[in-house]
Amino acid sequence: MTGENQLVDASRTPDVLPPGTPPADSAHQVPPAPPAPPAPPRSRARRLAVPASYLAGAVAAFAYVGTVDPNEPGHYPVCPLFRLTGILCPGCGGLRSAHAFAHGDLVTALGANALAVTGYFLFAGFMILWLVRAFRGGPVPRIVMRAPYWWGLGALALVFVVVRNLSFGSMLAP
Repeated sequence: MTGENQLVDASRTPDVLPPGTPPADSAHQVPPAPPAPPAPPRSRARRLAVPASYLAGAVAAFAYVGTVDPNEPGHYPVCPLFRLTGILCPGCGGLRSAHAFAHGDLVTALGANALAVTGYFLFAGFMILWLVRAFRGGPVPRIVMRAPYWWGLGALALVFVVVRNLSFGSMLAP
């Protein structure tokens, strides 16, 4: 059997042992290690520190965009895709949307970038869930999405881009 892999059963060959395993006839048998003690419970302030820092970063970003108006030229760079091709990407209008959202103008925010506003609400819902679970001492919420959902989100963003760049979808353009 040249060129084929052969499996060797280590239990039938006494001289082949897994690395780190002492021989069976050894006089010095090492007892198994005792289980590690459970970690002490973390305080409420420590559990809230990470989600609160994420929330503080988001609030600071919205406060900055709410203060520095993206509708005035010169404050923020222009979208490179729009500058080179004239095509609106899924993020075009996102800063104007965040500015209007920070000022409480939901209609203008939706007009600037409806996809971004949806993201703001999803982020807010996730943050509320995370903060409540951290406050109560529960597990960190995890977002686990299978590949079809990612493909679906990508298709949704692609449809959003195509529609907002066509004449009948001009209501989605910023």
